[in-house]
Amino acid sequence: MKRTALIAVTAGLTLAGCGLGGGMFGSRDALVAAPETCVPQRFEIYFADSEARLTEAARQTIGATAAQLRDCDIQRVQVIGLADARGGGAANQGLSERRPAAVGDALKAAGWPVPVSAVEGVGDAGAVTEAGAREPMRRRTEVLVEAAPRR
Repeated sequence: MKRTALIAVTAGLTLAGCGLGGGMFGSRDALVAAPETCVPQRFEIYFADSEARLTEAARQTIGATAAQLRDCDIQRVQVIGLADARGGGAANQGLSERRPAAVGDALKAAGWPVPVSAVEGVGDAGAVTEAGAREPMRRRTEVLVEAAPRR
């Protein structure tokens, strides 16, 4: 009997809370907020094997990110170029330097602050795992953006 009474009271309180114009949290609008866009961001731009030329997908990614951050204060942009383990070390170093330069030029064309704060190539360091496997996903640049709301 005590158990039945406890279940009835609990159910009654639960149903009563549902009818109070939004329950215990108030309005749903207080729980749902638009995501903040002017925050640090990271994205990657991939390249074809032995290439430093931007693909159409890369240009679209740069354009979409630039549009997303157009009302933000871009404080710093770092572009790091990487290469896979194919080819020699000197060639990979050069390739890893040309890739972020191409991304930097595209960012400039998209209206980002000039110059890009840091552009560097790290060659093929780390492009082979300890087990000897080659890492083709290293054919990319990493773009790190420090953004904040405009004041």
